Amino acid sequence: MSKLRLGVNIDHVATVRNARGGATPDPVRAAKMAEAAGADGITAHLREDRRHIGDADIDALMDALTVPLNFEMAATAEMQAIALRHKPHAVCIVPEKREERTTEGGLEVAREENALAHYIAPLREAGCRVSIFIAADKRQIEAAARIGAQVIELHTGAYCDAHSEGDFATRDAELEKMREMSTFAYSLGLEVHAGHGLTYETVTPIAALPEVMELNIGHFLIGESIFRGLPDAIGEMRRLMDEARA
Repeated sequence: MSKLRLGVNIDHVATVRNARGGATPDPVRAAKMAEAAGADGITAHLREDRRHIGDADIDALMDALTVPLNFEMAATAEMQAIALRHKPHAVCIVPEKREERTTEGGLEVAREENALAHYIAPLREAGCRVSIFIAADKRQIEAAARIGAQVIELHTGAYCDAHSEGDFATRDAELEKMREMSTFAYSLGLEVHAGHGLTYETVTPIAALPEVMELNIGHFLIGESIFRGLPDAIGEMRRLMDEARA
């Protein structure tokens, strides 16, 4: 199997900064540390309400990074304009609700297929790799392929939640669903990524799925870095991913 890429989401460095205001901790500094620690890419979600990452952070990340930026965004005209101005390596279209604490599920692609096809076309034309954040659902994967997405990112939240709650039957069922749907997506020519809620305890089975090419992990790594430092937190995740892949 090919080496599994690790994308580090630095949103919650900005959450801590914004809790008090000011300039620290700096998410760009965290992104550069993640690069040095072995991250293959950096993910940042510019939300409509700017609750963590801000526009200036995206400007600075585009200037500072030598690894690819994965720009997470809602399917709005404002975000499309920002993405077209910056032309990041990748854009990941995610669902977004103002009242949610974090992204609660996958994007409803099948119901909005025509609108999303037109929405992502200019992004692809600008050279961005378009990813769609979806549940491990055959109907949504088929729709993602039809609208011209190059990548899907499977939402691992239900799997991780079931593990943390001790509901191992549901956890194993969710894992089997991701195994089947990653194979199915690959058969349609889609590149498969995964993420949301992954920890040291839950990453190994997902990392072992042969069709999955990238994991995007943020909140856990930023939290763990409080206790062990960001380079060490990333290094341990990298070790577990590599062992699972081997």
